[in-house]
Amino acid sequence: MQWKTDWGLRGRMALTMFLLFALYVVFLGFLTLYFESILMIVLVFGAFSFAQLFFSDKLALYSMGARKVDPDEYPELHRKIERLSQQADLPKPDVAVADSRVPNAFATGRSQKSATVAVTTGIMDTLDDEELEGVLAHELAHVKNRDVMVMTIASFLSTIAFIVVRWGWLFGGGRERGGGGAPVIVAIVASLLVWIVSFLLIRALSRYREYAADRGGAVITGRPSALATALMKIDGRMDKVPKEDLRSQSEMNAFFIIPIRSGFVGKLFSTHPPTENRVERLRDLERELEGF
Repeated sequence: MQWKTDWGLRGRMALTMFLLFALYVVFLGFLTLYFESILMIVLVFGAFSFAQLFFSDKLALYSMGARKVDPDEYPELHRKIERLSQQADLPKPDVAVADSRVPNAFATGRSQKSATVAVTTGIMDTLDDEELEGVLAHELAHVKNRDVMVMTIASFLSTIAFIVVRWGWLFGGGRERGGGGAPVIVAIVASLLVWIVSFLLIRALSRYREYAADRGGAVITGRPSALATALMKIDGRMDKVPKEDLRSQSEMNAFFIIPIRSGFVGKLFSTHPPTENRVERLRDLERELEGF
């Protein structure tokens, strides 16, 4: 397999991390300016950062209701992932399965050696063997590109800012600067701005990384059309999944191969490019590989 380094993806990951770090400093500055317990804020952020980096994979699997499975339980799934990992020149990741009707898959882990590829029972029931291999290769391409760890870190600040926006009114013990609840209001407004900016950065990176993983997955299998068909099947199947199932798992959207979205607003703020665009690019790649 001829794996080409995607410098566009690497550049975007580096820029995203730099801008998020700058945003992180500004965010902490606002919180320490308007709340008394500066040390507590720093300690809480440090603890959250540590947990996000070292336990994010376990939290992701837990939130999906996924569990790691042995080769005895899912022998064919393990064989597929082992073979594709060899083709991608990667250590075989752990394998996890979620008992869910939502047809989806994702990869998690802070490095290539500690990665986990998870699939739902819904996606295994929806796709044929070649299509499932295309999806698994897509997830392995994320691991190969090392963008899973970057997305995990990038999503941390957005999550914390959103928590402050939602629950900041509970912290009324700020310094009296101008009286009343002004410090809390300023912190909430600042957190809202941080959340919006960080979300836009994550969205921009996430869209590009999906294109990169589509191309990487197609290169691993040598069958872009199989992944294209899988994407269309998954997207079309979403409408048949009960709404409560979709809502319970939508928080993992940035990591899914196809996001859970609804309506115009959901598509507008989607972390993924339109499925039609991804399919068209895969078809272009198919023609390129065939020499046309």
